[in-house]
Amino acid sequence: MRSVGVEEELLLVDARGGAPLAVSGAVLAAADRLAWQRPGGGPEKHEFEKELQKEQLEFATKPVTEMGELREEIIRIRGEAARHAATAGASVAAIATSPLPVRPSLSVGRRYEWLGKQFGLTAQEQLTCGCHVHVSVASDEEGVEVLDRIRPWLAVLLAMSANSPFWQGEDSGYGSYRSRVWNRWPSAGPVDIFGSADRYHEQVRAMIDTGVLRDEGMMYFDARLSATYPTVEVRVADVCLDPSDAVLMAALVRGLVETAARDWQDGVPPARVGTSLLRLASWRAGRSGLDGPLLHPETLRETSAEHAVSALYQHVREALVAAGEDEWVREGIARLHERGTGARVQRQLLADGGSLASVVGRCAEMTTAT
Repeated sequence: MRSVGVEEELLLVDARGGAPLAVSGAVLAAADRLAWQRPGGGPEKHEFEKELQKEQLEFATKPVTEMGELREEIIRIRGEAARHAATAGASVAAIATSPLPVRPSLSVGRRYEWLGKQFGLTAQEQLTCGCHVHVSVASDEEGVEVLDRIRPWLAVLLAMSANSPFWQGEDSGYGSYRSRVWNRWPSAGPVDIFGSADRYHEQVRAMIDTGVLRDEGMMYFDARLSATYPTVEVRVADVCLDPSDAVLMAALVRGLVETAARDWQDGVPPARVGTSLLRLASWRAGRSGLDGPLLHPETLRETSAEHAVSALYQHVREALVAAGEDEWVREGIARLHERGTGARVQRQLLADGGSLASVVGRCAEMTTAT
């Protein structure tokens, strides 16, 4: 069974006023203090890290094999994040963009200073929160063969996770406007087929050698080899409002990785889909979420969201059955279609007579609900 870990980025917000708060330093200090109180503790003994902006907090779960354990981890760490945030007068919200207008504050450090100077408004305005899923692989070679084979399916994951309808106080018209803002980075989005681990690493080195990118951490591909862990890291999703949806993402990503690895071992070549078409599929997914048409991951022709998600499920079903997750994933997909993505939930909260500030407050409550 392949291990799975999840990284989530959360917004630090004023739960009553709704505005993001630049208090990550104080929140991390609170986490550090608690970590020192534990036996053998220290700052490295908690799950939290700073992100690009001071209005964000990032955490990573430990790698697990059981999805029930992963859900417990996400709920536990979100709860800890909320407690640490409260010491700084803030709440945490698992929403991928701020509904209210905001001028983000770059975090302190040489790396963030470099990003600000190099990328200007792209870095300064980049207040977005994603969900990254890590799945273990046996080698870089297996990892790259997986990357080459999961490319057409990633846009469906983006649509299922859509949780960023608002931008700077306006309805963007998108389910995932985060994906549009994120793709301002020059290294972001779908990539070509690599063909081998050597070619992957050659491409990464060539991109860094241009001087446009600082280091390997700036390979903002929709999916990449982790520079830190022996994993494939799928980075396409918005952070999910409901922790169960984050676990659903993790189960589907593991199913994709396992299916792709088996196809490679069986000599099944990757689909030769052009990157330009994958960019269109990604745009369509960000625009629609699950509330409009998507591009079918096999034909790249317009279809309903239900048919696109069903195609993904059928593609990974054998791996889900082997993991004992088939029934749970089917139920999760059905709930997602019925209830809607985080984007639909946010819009419904506003339509029910709320304000954008109250949308943030309700989302903060839902972030840590069990």
